[in-house]
Amino acid sequence: MLRFLAALAIASSLFATPAAAAEPATGVSKHSLFVWSGDRDKKDYDFLLVINADPGSPNFGRMVTSVKTDQQTVRPHHTEYTMPASGMLFANDHDAGRSFILDVRDPLHPKIVTSFTDMGGFAHPHSYLRLPNGHVLASFQHDHATMHSGSRGKSGGLVEIDDLGHVVRAVSNADPAFADNLLMPYSLVALPEIDRVVSTNSSMHDDDLLSGTTYQVWRLSDLKLLKTAYFDPGAQGYAHISPEEPRVGPDGSVFVQSLGCGVERITDIATDMPKAKLVHTFPGNWCGVPVIVGNYFIQSVPAVNGFIALDLSDPAHPVEVSRLKISDDYNPHWTAWDPLTKRI
Repeated sequence: MLRFLAALAIASSLFATPAAAAEPATGVSKHSLFVWSGDRDKKDYDFLLVINADPGSPNFGRMVTSVKTDQQTVRPHHTEYTMPASGMLFANDHDAGRSFILDVRDPLHPKIVTSFTDMGGFAHPHSYLRLPNGHVLASFQHDHATMHSGSRGKSGGLVEIDDLGHVVRAVSNADPAFADNLLMPYSLVALPEIDRVVSTNSSMHDDDLLSGTTYQVWRLSDLKLLKTAYFDPGAQGYAHISPEEPRVGPDGSVFVQSLGCGVERITDIATDMPKAKLVHTFPGNWCGVPVIVGNYFIQSVPAVNGFIALDLSDPAHPVEVSRLKISDDYNPHWTAWDPLTKRI
């Protein structure tokens, strides 16, 4: 059973540096937390903070340094979900439509490698997924042409990018069979063992925020779109709305959290007929980024001002085993697992 939960309300990544066990006089330990943020008043610029994340350090929790970008804050949003092995971290200001690649291999001296906006014919990247080859596969919410014509459109695409910001390949997620549906790629997960990628479709715009209800299955090797399908609406008909974050479960199926606080389970992904089933609904709505640790699915749940853990031992029937309330005014969103310190 998980006995400890610690939380951050902003996008962040953890990085274990190859430093020696002794902490340098600078206060930089062998374990750092990188926090991507911006100016609350939107007058200054987006920046990356470096925080000492070693629980055994006397400087634990203290800011070590920071690096400021040249992007005036609009909406700093996603980083990669886990720290990449290369130490080249992708992060975006989503509403500005701009992404940064940051070199954080030396936590004391983080630096900006490059930035990009539209890429491969697509605009407004949202999420970044590391592939087995070390590249990033990014979900772009819109295609360039409709985005810049003012019509915005209903589909976007996936773009594979290397650590220097070069396009490797790019594909549209438009599906003629779903021409009237919102198909704005939100997030994605890779299953290299079966040569598949699963992506979700959900909008970042207020006017169609609650319109996404589909997922898509791709062949990883050539990024061919194989299937677009609806999520299961369940008995109450709302918990599938705005599907967001897919995560691979211990049994190999994919679990997806929704803004409606549902948990969908996708099975038979290697076949021509993948299936989605609503397997759990959390209280309230606006549930954010979950994480799976072993057999446990841990979800940020604003309605409980904290977190709820599900046991996935029977993946078709998850069971709540724990919940943690932080405080009455706590509004959680993002979760991530730190395997070195065994903390969330």
